[in-house]
Amino acid sequence: MVLYFFVPESRGEQANRHLDLAGAFLATIGLGLLVFGLIEANTYGLVHPLVVGCVLGGIIALIAFIMVERRSPAPMMPLQLFQSRLFSGTNLLTFFLYAALGATLYFLPFNLMRVQGYTPTAAGSALLPFTLLMFTLSRWSGGLVVRYGARLPLVVGPIIVGCGYLLFAVPGIGGSYWTTYFPAVVVLGLGMSITVAPLTTTVMGAVEDQYAGTASGINNAVARIAGLLAIAIFGLVVLSTFNLALDNRLATQNVSTATSQLLDTERPKLAAAVVPASVDAPTRARLQQDISESFITGFRVASFISAGLAFASAVCAAVTVPSHRRAIQKARQERECGDNACTLMYAHSEIELAHDADMSDASQKS
Repeated sequence: MVLYFFVPESRGEQANRHLDLAGAFLATIGLGLLVFGLIEANTYGLVHPLVVGCVLGGIIALIAFIMVERRSPAPMMPLQLFQSRLFSGTNLLTFFLYAALGATLYFLPFNLMRVQGYTPTAAGSALLPFTLLMFTLSRWSGGLVVRYGARLPLVVGPIIVGCGYLLFAVPGIGGSYWTTYFPAVVVLGLGMSITVAPLTTTVMGAVEDQYAGTASGINNAVARIAGLLAIAIFGLVVLSTFNLALDNRLATQNVSTATSQLLDTERPKLAAAVVPASVDAPTRARLQQDISESFITGFRVASFISAGLAFASAVCAAVTVPSHRRAIQKARQERECGDNACTLMYAHSEIELAHDADMSDASQKS
């Protein structure tokens, strides 16, 4: 309602008004089947007909989606945008970064509530520093592009994010929040704060003005899809690691076969697994501790993988995002040979940003 009355309409007069219903349908079906199949693999296994059928069906639907987008007069995802190395690179960066974020933040509450003993309120509040940092530093991080260009913050930010994930892998069971998960949350929030605004600016600046909104929508969709797929895939990784760690612990403690079988139905619950009441109290307490320790092992593996994805996103930025100096040199060369007006336009915008940064430095010194 507020948007309807107070936000003015803006649309390209030359834009195609047709909706890409076929593309929307195929994208929804493809992603839905793929994610459903991966999630059900936790219960039935990767080779179950239901899992294989859903995954293959999802892949086929997504291939059909690409084919439809290539021929559609008004595609919801114009494929020509991906011809830009900068646009493709920043979206790959987004995929890696948000896959790591989605997976870690999905499993963290399980860790805090089921293993560390936090209340739901305390577990939710544990991420409050992350939110506050993103809120307070967003304007400052947007200015980083003007001062340093997009490349530096898009390399440094994900590296800091990766260090935050490594810190999540350090704590065991117990300990004060301020010395266990608080440092990890702060480092993660700082890294994401440095990254998000420059990333959005770079994605929208990588395409022509008429496609800026589409580029932003695609980038947001990539972030959401990355988190969705990461939860499904990381679920398989964490469950496999959890089962392996729990098996090793049960073997070293000579747990009876009957007791192990009672635990089998609880394994898919991970940290929420409960030892049956039929087991004697001392054994039940020991097994519950084994379950918690096994989940910590799985959570650490997920944190290490997330760190690797964050570092991979930094590499994407280093390879695909130009610095001010490279953009200036490129503009000079192309002015001399008269090549590619679109590239000149982008390079010229980078020169203006560099000039603004120089003028800002000069004014501060004076």
